[in-house]
Amino acid sequence: MAPSRIGLSTPRPGDFDAFWDGKLAAQAKVPINAVLTKVETDVPGVELNMFVLDALGSQTHGYVAKPSKEGKFPALIQLQYAGVYALNARGAAQRASEGWLFLNVDAHDKLPSDPSGSVPRNYQAVGNTDREKSYFLSMYLRDSRALDYLLTRADWDGKTIVLTGGSMGGQQSLVLAGLRPDKIAAALVCVPAGADANGDLHGRKAGYPNWPSDNPDVMRAALYFDTVNFASRIQAPVMAGMGFIDTISPPAGVWTALNQIPGPKEPLPLIESEHDNLTPQKGRACPARTKEILDLLVKGGEFKPTGIKP
Repeated sequence: MAPSRIGLSTPRPGDFDAFWDGKLAAQAKVPINAVLTKVETDVPGVELNMFVLDALGSQTHGYVAKPSKEGKFPALIQLQYAGVYALNARGAAQRASEGWLFLNVDAHDKLPSDPSGSVPRNYQAVGNTDREKSYFLSMYLRDSRALDYLLTRADWDGKTIVLTGGSMGGQQSLVLAGLRPDKIAAALVCVPAGADANGDLHGRKAGYPNWPSDNPDVMRAALYFDTVNFASRIQAPVMAGMGFIDTISPPAGVWTALNQIPGPKEPLPLIESEHDNLTPQKGRACPARTKEILDLLVKGGEFKPTGIKP
């Protein structure tokens, strides 16, 4: 089968949109209450702050950086790969030095400077039998809350918001692009995780978060957090790199998500690559292409995918 013809392995839940629209509506009633704490940086010409925001049932944390000159800037939101770790404050400042209003969003309810917080190591298994208790429910809502905050900033250019991330960061990027489709200008992801979580039941390989396919309750709940079911809501152009021998983010799942996106997309096959942390030298084309597109967008250019047209 041609990869561009791979369809959903499991039907999208009929109440998927109602579930998520309800969660966003509930979160919209929670005041953002942004608190910024200045962070010193040796990157010149940049203002760097730590932020904390109130979300529905948890708090969103991260770094926000901007050029220190007056003006309005295009925005870039970085979402995190799997694990629990401190975020790179200097990296955030360096992004701002390129001309971005940059938000680096922690995947967890903890300070971005804290390497562990009180986050369980097996967080991806927390609440996985119930869509109301899944760890990914609060994670995705925290991502959306970071976007809410960005929209309030007077130094955003009012036009450009780009999402980027690898692995679970790519997963969150595709989810946020689907949750808030009218706000996003582009999504640039490398080896995005979280696709086709029911794949093992249908002769495919499901990867991270590696939810157990022998538990029907887990498989039902997983459908509400699977990138393939957010993809049909995405309006922004998408670039997605995929490793053809990747077992953490299997390529069939990435293709499944891409094939649900109604707009233009650019698949970037990494033919000899496993997951990017295992064979980084074979996956370099994806960060290189991401940089190329970001360099275009930060100057006011438009990303026109070179791949599949709808």
